[in-house]
Amino acid sequence: MILSKLATAIVESPTLRLNEEARILREKGEPVIHLGIGEPKNKTPITAILAAAARLTSGEVKYAPSDGLPSLKKAIIRYTEESYDKVVAPENVIISAGAKLSLFNILYSILNPQDEVIILAPYWVSYPEMIKMCYGVPVVVTPEDGSFQPRMADIERAVGSYTRAVIVNSPNNPSGAVYPEAFLAELIEFCEKKGIWVIMDDIYHKLVFDGNTCPSAYRFTKKDIESTNIIVMNGVSKVYGMTGFRIGWTVTNRKLVSVINNVQAATTTCASPVLQAAAEGALTGMQSSVESLRLTIENNRRVILNELKSFRDVKCQPPGGTFYCLPDFRAYLDRFGGKSVALCEFLLRKALVVTVPGKEFGMEGHLRLSYAGTVKDAMEGVERIKWALDPSSPNEIYIGDRKMVRDWL
Repeated sequence: MILSKLATAIVESPTLRLNEEARILREKGEPVIHLGIGEPKNKTPITAILAAAARLTSGEVKYAPSDGLPSLKKAIIRYTEESYDKVVAPENVIISAGAKLSLFNILYSILNPQDEVIILAPYWVSYPEMIKMCYGVPVVVTPEDGSFQPRMADIERAVGSYTRAVIVNSPNNPSGAVYPEAFLAELIEFCEKKGIWVIMDDIYHKLVFDGNTCPSAYRFTKKDIESTNIIVMNGVSKVYGMTGFRIGWTVTNRKLVSVINNVQAATTTCASPVLQAAAEGALTGMQSSVESLRLTIENNRRVILNELKSFRDVKCQPPGGTFYCLPDFRAYLDRFGGKSVALCEFLLRKALVVTVPGKEFGMEGHLRLSYAGTVKDAMEGVERIKWALDPSSPNEIYIGDRKMVRDWL
């Protein structure tokens, strides 16, 4: 059997394998705690549910325009003006079946074979694979000081004649880092001089803490929407907790939207009109659910950071946004061959806690912990991890209704 070399080069994610192992354990009744989850626990906004139900009960569930329903575009235009202080036209917006597809369509539309895309470590796991699927080359820039804040000097050294884009995800998955305004201003000025696209992955842009806000990238350019190198992608999955609805969008110049539209028309045709109606309901309804979610997650962050302080040798930079943190577990990796994947497998087997290996994000030795669930899960999950790794913790612990004795330290 002959298969595509490109497709078979996309490796299986250790994260998905760990999730599958956790699912099997849960089905057996094991009390697994999932600190790897990438979605908030809040319910879908009622305005989204009612809008989707109205579309269904109308019986008019047919093809939508390949670039999106006009009414949802109108809602996104309003959202862009309110959130980014930028007025755009319907021709500057295209709606896709999820923000992930939005990014893939962007990359497919701007890259030629061997073109390079700079990604800033730590980075979302899908970036390198998507770039390779579009015959591009991912170029990873990792901060040399061990922080999660990229430096322009490192980016400038990585830029070459084949560089076509930089992907910026702030607030950042997996670290929760929020990039400084001065950095964004310098990056956008540099990229616009060089003719390099700046792809802003803003999926978490309203989930920020401590009274801060994420600056709009458009603040740092004097160019209009048709001439700027800034591309903004967003969606309803994280801010509204609507991960299963798979609605994302891209805001950029008309020419690029037209190309993306041709790509989309030849592949998915359109995003589901029922799900687009739900997204419209979320965007146009009361926005109190967003602030309620943000406050819940901010409180969860406080709890998990406080629990992590009890570790003797774990360091964690406080996240400024998202619902993730990326603590440094390198002090415990000697027994695991220095590999965070092996550590995650151990924690699942011994402590029944799902974590995500930092290797997936370009940060070997770290673990991504999600605090999108409950406070109880955050506290008990970290307690179990400490019991499994830290000799100073009690030797016995209850996991579910069973007393477990540590016999490996």
